[in-house]
Amino acid sequence: MPVSRRGALLVLGGALAVVTGFALWNRPEVPPPEFRPSPEVVVAPVSAVGTAPATATVHVSGAVAAPGLVVLPEGSRVADAIAGAGGALPGSELRLVNLAAPVADGMHLDIPWAGDRSGAGVPPSGGAGSGYPVDLNRADHEALTRIPGVGEVLALRIVAHREAHGPFLTMEDLLDVPGVGEGRLAGMRDYVEVGR
Repeated sequence: MPVSRRGALLVLGGALAVVTGFALWNRPEVPPPEFRPSPEVVVAPVSAVGTAPATATVHVSGAVAAPGLVVLPEGSRVADAIAGAGGALPGSELRLVNLAAPVADGMHLDIPWAGDRSGAGVPPSGGAGSGYPVDLNRADHEALTRIPGVGEVLALRIVAHREAHGPFLTMEDLLDVPGVGEGRLAGMRDYVEVGR
């Protein structure tokens, strides 16, 4: 290769290196891309980390496919507990059970068999659970909290109303207690009684 051609190539290569270096030196800084999770990734808010959803553990026995403990979301019904235990078996007597009644944590739900009139764990009124029905006129506030849908505050209101106005004469008298409406009373009916 002649010297003049080689020199021209060296000068051209040097000029190219200078231009490239200058371009890299004056390049604007690009900030790192913002983190955006893919649609499949769920990022929990900081306040929700470590908090578990409220649940109720119910013991389901009797005429169900898989008797035992069933963990349900808060607000579940007796029908959900039965489904969680594998469903009712042929020969069960579901008409004795209020499927729409709310479940409570620690409840025992015993699904009766056809012909089982004693309905262990299921009061004749159609409710379900251990220790039911609760007598509205004799139960203290702690016993009243075992009724599905009745918390500490409402139990204290029931006791206060009973002490101020005398014993309940009918189930409908509960409607005079602040916090008890038609819907709540309907959910309580199978778990309470009015003793004399």
